Amino acid sequence: MKPLALAGAGCLLAALGLAVSDGIASDGVPAARFVRDASPERAIEPARPLGVHATRTARTTPPADPRDAHVPLPATMMSNDELNSVVRRTCVQCHSDTRKAGNLSLNGFDFASAAFTQPEVAEKMIGKLRAGMMPPPGRRRPGGDTMDVLTFTLERIMDERAMKEPNPGSRAFQRLNRPEYERSVRELLGLEVNASSWLPLDTRSANFDNIADVQMPSATVLDAYLDAASEIARLAVGDPKATPTSAAYRIPRLASQLLPLEGAPPGTRGGTSVVHTFPADGEYVFVSTLHATPTGQLYGASAPFDEKIEISVDGARVALLDVDRGMSQADPNGMEIRTQPIPVTAGPHRVTATFVRQFEGPVNDVITPIGHSIADTQIGLQHGITILPHLQTFGITGPYNPTGVSDTPTRRRIFSCRPLAPEEARPCAEKIVTRLASAAYRRPATASDVSALMSFYETGEKEGGFEIGVRTALEALLASPHFIFRLERVPDAARPGSAVKVDQLDLASRLSFFLWGAPPDTTLIALARKGVLADTLVLERETRRMLKDPRSESLATRFAAQWLRLQDVELVHPDALQYPDFHGQLGEAMRRETELFFWSLIRENRSVLDLMTADYTFVNERLAKHYGMRGVVGDEFRRVQYTDSMRRGLLGHASVLTLTSHANRTSPVLRGKWVMEVLLNSPPPPPPPVPDLEETAASADGRFLTTRERMEMHRDNPSCASCHQFIDPIGLALDNYDVTGRWRIRENGVPLDTRGDFYDGTTVTNPIELQTALMRRPTTILRSFAQNLMAYAIGRRVEYFDQPAIRRIEAAAGKKDHRLTEYVVGVVKSDPFRLRRVPDTAVEPRSSASPSSRGH
Repeated sequence: MKPLALAGAGCLLAALGLAVSDGIASDGVPAARFVRDASPERAIEPARPLGVHATRTARTTPPADPRDAHVPLPATMMSNDELNSVVRRTCVQCHSDTRKAGNLSLNGFDFASAAFTQPEVAEKMIGKLRAGMMPPPGRRRPGGDTMDVLTFTLERIMDERAMKEPNPGSRAFQRLNRPEYERSVRELLGLEVNASSWLPLDTRSANFDNIADVQMPSATVLDAYLDAASEIARLAVGDPKATPTSAAYRIPRLASQLLPLEGAPPGTRGGTSVVHTFPADGEYVFVSTLHATPTGQLYGASAPFDEKIEISVDGARVALLDVDRGMSQADPNGMEIRTQPIPVTAGPHRVTATFVRQFEGPVNDVITPIGHSIADTQIGLQHGITILPHLQTFGITGPYNPTGVSDTPTRRRIFSCRPLAPEEARPCAEKIVTRLASAAYRRPATASDVSALMSFYETGEKEGGFEIGVRTALEALLASPHFIFRLERVPDAARPGSAVKVDQLDLASRLSFFLWGAPPDTTLIALARKGVLADTLVLERETRRMLKDPRSESLATRFAAQWLRLQDVELVHPDALQYPDFHGQLGEAMRRETELFFWSLIRENRSVLDLMTADYTFVNERLAKHYGMRGVVGDEFRRVQYTDSMRRGLLGHASVLTLTSHANRTSPVLRGKWVMEVLLNSPPPPPPPVPDLEETAASADGRFLTTRERMEMHRDNPSCASCHQFIDPIGLALDNYDVTGRWRIRENGVPLDTRGDFYDGTTVTNPIELQTALMRRPTTILRSFAQNLMAYAIGRRVEYFDQPAIRRIEAAAGKKDHRLTEYVVGVVKSDPFRLRRVPDTAVEPRSSASPSSRGH
């Protein structure tokens, strides 16, 4: 509908103009303060007078450290002059104006003023010092606890500045990304949609896809949201005048089609099973396209039995199709097999196209069957190998001869009333629109909201009656900036540069999208309207309530999956010749193992450090067999104890080990880099322009070289050695795990040599020794976790001025055994989550209205 598209684009562009001005400088100083615990033992020790006490002084009864037991308080103190001298002697040799190692110069660094003149540098130093990475291996380190005193003093002066001049930061608007859009539509309409059908790929920043600074919409993005709104409204209400269209579902090449499919009827194998929303009652044609060999014949034509494809709708068979062994791409229909038109009612239905299983048991082949069932279509031509036909794509075309729209769950949710007379149509429509708008906008709909949407209802009602009018209003609602964007308002009286509380309705959205990845429920909205959600006790109570809700699994499938980079598992396709048992379903099981493991930490309120030390995991039969575990049967995941003493925590998960590998070999560099970036929050700098490891010789003296031998040749380049001395020992300690995470002791027939020196001098040769070395500095891992959790929660990059809040979160959680839920609660109670800084010059949406009566 062109009028709606134009109007929707106008609304979005207006919102864009409003939101563009929302950006602010990151170094402003608001007036609000962090809320501190007033108890004496929580107070940070006052700074010593500058320039006094030129000698180190023993501390007989040190005050309680404001952090946890993992950060011991130094037994001595040093003056600023002494600390400056340590920096000059120890650090400036590399971090000078001339050498500027790591793009950092400490020539003018002064403890007396660093918190105000070089705060970003100070926080960068704290991170490296806490991780024990500086001074680097091979460099002289000051004796005693000098480096501990230096680190503690830096933290103290930065925390003191944060107390005096706190900065909660701010962000521009947030836009619903693909997963958030899908969940918002599901919560609103009860309709499952695939946002990737319309919306472009989400850009990631700081590991996550919900970071505001990369969500600036373009004209293309706006058009995508308009297209999505139009199609979703059509599917939700139904379209009795729908014309035939086609939808295609592609089966991943890596998926094994020898296995039963989830959602498919029993006694079948392979194919695909999808939930498809039909726009109208009518007839639909289902099209199955099979794989062909390079010469155009059917892949699997030599199968021992004739194959059949079963088409089912909601589990009931609607067609059984014979597969012709002689079919080829040269035929008029090519590799397609079509059904006759089949009547299907409107709404969502599970549609399955799968092969009827003809036999089970071992086969008498010349080679062992492999898990990657279609690694090479050339194999389909060979005799002596049992190869079965495979489905390539599955299509649905229709409706033909539409007869109307049946009642569906989504229609029942939309049409909460029905007009029995013409004069009842508009009041009923207004009631529907008001209810849907309040849910979609995540706040009570105002009179102006409803009025704007009703104008679209009137347009649609004139064209096609009551239902078309409601559908048109729904389309406008889904295209509204109030649905697509999360625009946070500030009070009219807010002073530029000051810190203000996040509006309570906006706080409800912050909390729900953080914990559930979805809009707030009625309980949160009600508390926000009452004006009590911002109360610390209420906020904590609601956080714990929401963590007990099944929707909190979003923290595993969204936060943890992105923090740990689990999406990269599907990018690695292990070489079928070297790893023939790997297939798509095994890769999915690997990812699911890690997600369930993380979710168990939330449900059982366990320590974050279990991420490193847990002696248990979650597997199904497929993954258990991969790990060599016995006694696990079926597709359901269950908790099991590790039987392998070398497999503990995340570093033993096949997902992590696979995503840090190449297709044909392990990569100690990728694995070491992953540990430094993800767990230690100390990413190495970009590599210099030198030849890649793949360009080094793969063999010598008549044999294949191991990965370690090739790395040592590569590391001979001095420009590479400075970073690889950190990275390589970490990755080599994990090199007993192959590309798919299985344990091995040889590579290319040569015994593995995994010895290395961790950057603190500790010798590490296996995963357990690496875990022990990492756990000597758990504070680094805990703060890295807290920083990533905060970035995901607040939807912006964590800046230097956020680090004091992160230290406070880690300290508070340390008093409760670092339980994961305490970190979540700590983030929610922190100033960066509850406050926002008002821009100095930008014009923002302002409102002096109460939470229950906000303006349009």
